[in-house]
Amino acid sequence: MNNKRTIQSIHEYEKKSLYSFDNEHDACGVGLVTTLTGVKSHRIVEEGLQVLENMVHRGAESADNITGDGAGIMVQIPHEFILLHGIAVPAEGRYGTGLVFLPKDDKRKSFCLDVIRKKIKDEGLTLIHVRDVPVNSECLGEIALSNEPDIKQLFVAGFVSPEELERKLYIVRKKIEKAIALSDVAAERSFYIVSLSTKRMIYKGMLSSMQLRQYFPDLSDANFTSRIALVHSRFSTNTLPTWDLAQPFRMLAHNGEINTIRGNRQWMESRESVLKSELLGDLQELYPIVQPRMSDSASIDNVLEFLAVSGKTLPHAMAMLVPESFNDKNPISDELKAFYEYHSMLMEPWDGPATLLFSDGRYAGGMLDRNGLRPARYTVTRDGTLIIASETGTLNIDAANIQARGRLKPGKMLLVDTLNGTIFTDEELKGELASAYPYREWLNKNCVHLDNLSSGRSAGNDIADYEKWLTAFGYTVEDIEKLLLPMAAEGKEPISSMGNDVTLAAFSEKPQRLFAYFRQQFAQVTNPPIDPIREELVMSLTGYIGAIHQNLLDTIPALSKIVKIKSPVLSNTQFDILSNLRYKGFSTAVVPIVFDPESGSEGLAKAIREVCLAVENAVDDGKNYIVLSDRGMDARHAPIPSLLATSAVHQHLVEKRKRMQIDIVVESAEPREV
Repeated sequence: MNNKRTIQSIHEYEKKSLYSFDNEHDACGVGLVTTLTGVKSHRIVEEGLQVLENMVHRGAESADNITGDGAGIMVQIPHEFILLHGIAVPAEGRYGTGLVFLPKDDKRKSFCLDVIRKKIKDEGLTLIHVRDVPVNSECLGEIALSNEPDIKQLFVAGFVSPEELERKLYIVRKKIEKAIALSDVAAERSFYIVSLSTKRMIYKGMLSSMQLRQYFPDLSDANFTSRIALVHSRFSTNTLPTWDLAQPFRMLAHNGEINTIRGNRQWMESRESVLKSELLGDLQELYPIVQPRMSDSASIDNVLEFLAVSGKTLPHAMAMLVPESFNDKNPISDELKAFYEYHSMLMEPWDGPATLLFSDGRYAGGMLDRNGLRPARYTVTRDGTLIIASETGTLNIDAANIQARGRLKPGKMLLVDTLNGTIFTDEELKGELASAYPYREWLNKNCVHLDNLSSGRSAGNDIADYEKWLTAFGYTVEDIEKLLLPMAAEGKEPISSMGNDVTLAAFSEKPQRLFAYFRQQFAQVTNPPIDPIREELVMSLTGYIGAIHQNLLDTIPALSKIVKIKSPVLSNTQFDILSNLRYKGFSTAVVPIVFDPESGSEGLAKAIREVCLAVENAVDDGKNYIVLSDRGMDARHAPIPSLLATSAVHQHLVEKRKRMQIDIVVESAEPREV
């Protein structure tokens, strides 16, 4: 079998099979070594590589036992190393640099370099040098070798402050990515900017942990110094390894899965229409924020980087993305609970299980998501070194040299200022975030609880023709006796055995609800089961109707009301109250989701288009939430499946850049199972 031909163009898998890069998840080893002395040294780089090599069992290799799933290291820019190689760069911090993966084909490579030069020039910067990065291709396996890119190092300078240059480099990179994405090169997945920054750079590839230092001789040079070494060994879960999906990414390395990734990506795309940033200027040039066809780790890195260059501090951005539990079971301060609740209205959590190590080039740290189902251990030595890794013992440290040792706890964060060696605990970081603004005051002023509202009316329960409704919406005897009656009698989900032995909807010979075609999509093999204690601590059904403000980059809230709901499923009374709200900023429209069944599939498609247009018109009329209702079902009007109608409306509004202007409430007799 010719392996080289088989994997010559990995994107062919996506075209010819059911595989999609949208399903990328990782289960890996991560490590961070930082100095607490404030002094750059090659020792930190060397110890980072040792941590990586001692976690070789956490990475993976292909069947040839040579090609790795991916390995990499993030370091600070080695200024002295660059000068000693005869590259005339400005003072440290006054230029940016980073590696770029290019096609091996000369014509395509030349095209990519031309795009890079043009976009850099358009931003008022100068490409002062392009370096051929020395590599040792002999250590690669045949699979990695067949996809090996040509690796260059870019050096970019400009007459602006270091902070402004960092932002401009981000803008340049996004514009380059956007231009390349519209070309034929994108299909080959052969172009990728590994990093471009004034403070940090990354060496990575389709390598094993043991191959990284062999492949990149730069890393073994005694003049290659840093205060930070952030490493990652990749174990692809149900994925195909590629050069660009190796980690670390531009700001973080991640072990685990982001199980909410599809929703996270879609909501980031949705809110692009309302984002504004004085620091970044015209954001249209930078969209999409989340780069398509990348892994879950790459997506959360995209958003972290966007928040950071938009002015958020590293702890603030991480706390927004990966909040800890803030319900009554978690004993944190009320100020901190208010901080988390406020931000939960701005952004959905990127939930793991996940260990995240991150750095902006000066600050470096780590945290666990609130589930706490990935390991992270830290060690502080007496000679001034902090090590955080997936397991303890990744460095051989004399016991007498250990000052402190512990583990990261669920939702907790640890951060180091590598410039002066200061360690910030979770309590210090979160305390500063919680006290920065009067979040509780803002919530009390703008947020009302649906349970605290009353209309003075009694909502009717129209059950006279319930058998007609049961038949129309496909209720079975099992639905009624095994599902609904126990819930009605006991107020909780009925107890049953684990697992699901029902025929897959796609293969069933009986009619199936649309919901049955969509089941869990996470990498289940690497996810421990959630016990009731952890579920009660970290999970919540709370939601909100309305918005504090639509631009998550803003800080001060707009004066509009938010309605807090404890559950996404509303009673008739709650629905009646919500439908008749008279608060400032609340106005609603009801859109029927029914169609003429005699019109067939064409009639259904037409009805869905009409629903989408009706909702869009409601947005244009200033409505800020709409009700999709199948209550109008009768002998001549069949209900459109609520999932189909809701998803069609959502996607239509995202496409029209209007999704964040409205909330959707569904009134339907169809949903009945969690």
